[in-house]
Amino acid sequence: MPARITVRVPIGRPRTRPGAVAADKACSCLTDRAHLRDRGIKAVIPEKSDRAAHRTKRGSRGGRPVRHDEALYAERNTAECCITRIEEWRGPAFRFDETPESHLAGLHLRGAIPWIRNLRPT
Repeated sequence: MPARITVRVPIGRPRTRPGAVAADKACSCLTDRAHLRDRGIKAVIPEKSDRAAHRTKRGSRGGRPVRHDEALYAERNTAECCITRIEEWRGPAFRFDETPESHLAGLHLRGAIPWIRNLRPT
């Protein structure tokens, strides 16, 4: 099934490739970074401490330290919290639905609930 992710931009057609990917330290391996770099996607992934120690132990042959955008990485928390809220509902978390269409409808419904709650005046 092809990816249905689109990124809206002010002018032109929707993009299907993100400008940057923010991930946690578990995705900090060299192959993941090379995969993103080959596709022109910025990797916003901090370096693991053991990888940094190995790199510094190798000295000049260890390579350059990994850089990432701290501000963009901090925004990852917003997406993580949204996904956690969606998964609190057991329907999408465990996929009890029989068809992909009903599963997608449940995801849309559960994703709209926090948005509607934020619209209420306080």
